[in-house]
Amino acid sequence: MILSNSDFKLDVTSEIGNLRTLLIHSPDNGLGKVVPSKAQDWLFEDIVHLDTMRKNEYDYYVKLLMYFLDPDKIKGKLNAIDDAANSRSFFKPDNKNFHASDKVIEIQTLLEDILQEADIRKKLVAAVCAIENCNYRLQLRLIDTPPVELAKIIISGSLNKDEMIFAPIPNLIFSRDIGVAINNYMLLNKPAKKARARETLLARYIFFNHPLFAGYRDNILEIPETVQHFLRPGEDNDEKTTLEGGDVMMVSPQHLIIGCSERTSVSGANEAIKLLFKNEVVQKVTIVKIPHKRDYMHIDTVFTQVKRDMWVLLRSLAIKENKLDDHEPALWFADKKNKDKPEIVQFEKGKKPKTFKCLEDLLSEVSENDLGSKEETKFIYSGGDTFPYDAREQWTDSCNLLAIKEGVVLGYDRNDKTVEAFKEKGFAIIKVAELLQKFENNELDPETMSNTLILMPSAELSRARGGFHCMSMPLQRDAIVIGHYVIGH
Repeated sequence: MILSNSDFKLDVTSEIGNLRTLLIHSPDNGLGKVVPSKAQDWLFEDIVHLDTMRKNEYDYYVKLLMYFLDPDKIKGKLNAIDDAANSRSFFKPDNKNFHASDKVIEIQTLLEDILQEADIRKKLVAAVCAIENCNYRLQLRLIDTPPVELAKIIISGSLNKDEMIFAPIPNLIFSRDIGVAINNYMLLNKPAKKARARETLLARYIFFNHPLFAGYRDNILEIPETVQHFLRPGEDNDEKTTLEGGDVMMVSPQHLIIGCSERTSVSGANEAIKLLFKNEVVQKVTIVKIPHKRDYMHIDTVFTQVKRDMWVLLRSLAIKENKLDDHEPALWFADKKNKDKPEIVQFEKGKKPKTFKCLEDLLSEVSENDLGSKEETKFIYSGGDTFPYDAREQWTDSCNLLAIKEGVVLGYDRNDKTVEAFKEKGFAIIKVAELLQKFENNELDPETMSNTLILMPSAELSRARGGFHCMSMPLQRDAIVIGHYVIGH
């Protein structure tokens, strides 16, 4: 099956416009083979129970996306899909009952499609085998493997049920990190960790070779290394050219935010800015430098957008100033400058760089100046801005939310204090299982929903340290409408 949508458009101009098309990857068998001693090497905090992650968690995500983006694939079929849960045929790309949506696109299907071409298959297999140090006979064997099976092998590392030939790539479920759509361009990323090298290779082959993206090949941008980088000394993170999608946010048609973090270096951000300005993709890029700590990882673990005038964020990294309590005099002798406070610098073509004192100031400017909000910008704080819940819930992705449309966001059900903070801002709270039944019974309509936090089960998914913002690569969103004006293409 060659997935080709004649109506496909690569067009993302915000974080909150109605989501129309996205790229995902459902948990594959490789996730079920991560061993404790390798978990952190492969960027997981713990091993996961694969069947629970699939059936009780991620499958709900796929079904929910279908109701919003491709309802004809699921409406009237929900109970049948649930009854067939043991087979999970609806969710398996190699099954005849697979949903095969061209709106909720599975990475594995795109890989299968390009592997149909003999020349591409030979080149990609050779590249994977080189990265994974496979022997030549195995390389020849893989080239002769049917594309459907070969795609599963390349992703999972499993030659069959019991035999693994190279490591899995369990982080492929976090599809955002391998590429980001910026207007009608695609920026391919340079991951910081060796564990994600194969994902980057697959992304290049898919975007440059799949017919779905044929009209955009001149718009695919790759982050270059710094000039003669192989001669430069030093192994410091900032000297390496790295950039991951969790550190890139398309907040308005001409404004991109890039985080410098544990995973994205200053050099990577610098090369991205030069590339974006040279190709006239955006006019303005803001760099947000956050602490290089596993606690934060990417900027989308610190803040994401909920509505044009509302954001969810970790307040300890966002506050305008440190508040010292009168009843704790020892604090007066401490350095009042918070070394972990973000550094924020904005670059705009033809203008001098501009700095911001705090995240709240930057996000308020995005809402009010870039998106034309007439309301004062509001913030929902992780854990209700109460220690230790703020830090605990940020760790389990209270700030890493995906907006399916403006004001309708997905988050984990475990972050109780953050849920309470949403309620205080007037949001309805609903669990995904209940919501799906209401969609199926016509009690609720995805088109008319507003101001809602959808709670997703999270016992296993949260072990991987990523939320639904991480687990999505938007390819098309509707433009934002402000008054009588459309902000976008």
